[in-house]
Amino acid sequence: MSKYYTKRRNLNYKKFTKLLGVALFLGGISISLYIFSPLILWQIYSAPLLSSQNVKTPIPKNAVVKGSIMQSLFFQARDSITGVDFTNAKNWFPDFKTQENSQQSKSYLLSIPSLDIKNATVSNSDYDLTKHLVNYIGTPTPPSQGNAVIFGHSTLPQLFNSKDYKTIFANLHKVKIGDEINISADGISYLYRVYNIYIVDANDMSVFTQNFDNSYITLVTCTPPGTIWKRLVVNARLQLPSQSDGGQARLEKI
Repeated sequence: MSKYYTKRRNLNYKKFTKLLGVALFLGGISISLYIFSPLILWQIYSAPLLSSQNVKTPIPKNAVVKGSIMQSLFFQARDSITGVDFTNAKNWFPDFKTQENSQQSKSYLLSIPSLDIKNATVSNSDYDLTKHLVNYIGTPTPPSQGNAVIFGHSTLPQLFNSKDYKTIFANLHKVKIGDEINISADGISYLYRVYNIYIVDANDMSVFTQNFDNSYITLVTCTPPGTIWKRLVVNARLQLPSQSDGGQARLEKI
């Protein structure tokens, strides 16, 4: 009888070690996929964007896996694991300091017809990307002269929902130069047109650069979609403000 029990215990031990080995292997694969998913998604979404459009970017069209890229990926994974809240736009550029202008509008509406985004609220009073888009506090608001920097959350394009602010910019990589962006502020509509698209590192604060010869908006979101690796930046310029007609705002084009 003692031999029988000894054999049974050995079988249980071997089964346990085998299951543990499989679990560790699958865990390692999962962690690797999580860390390197930006490279995969880059090839799926961002590389075709760069090759099909005249997108200005400091990132080569054929990204090479260098030590600096690997380090960036590990840091991004670390931030996600440690719980950095990227639904708070202030956490995107924690070192960037601005002063709030109390004279600016606190909210307005933004529409991008080519992406089926209609009358999305843009707030200039807080940084909560789960409730609305964020006009970064301290940057101008349309139609003021200067650069209104607007942050939006993104995720995998399959989850895009124009009514959900957690996914609203999931398809921003599909926007093209020449596309219209409509802004409605204080009952008046304004037409902006995309003139520049580019991709920068996550810590690149050049998106806040100001130019006061016209009214500009800069849309910023994470890319590739579903990651926090890089930033997709879309610049648009005011074309023609509409004229009010009977108290109702409308767009007029020449």
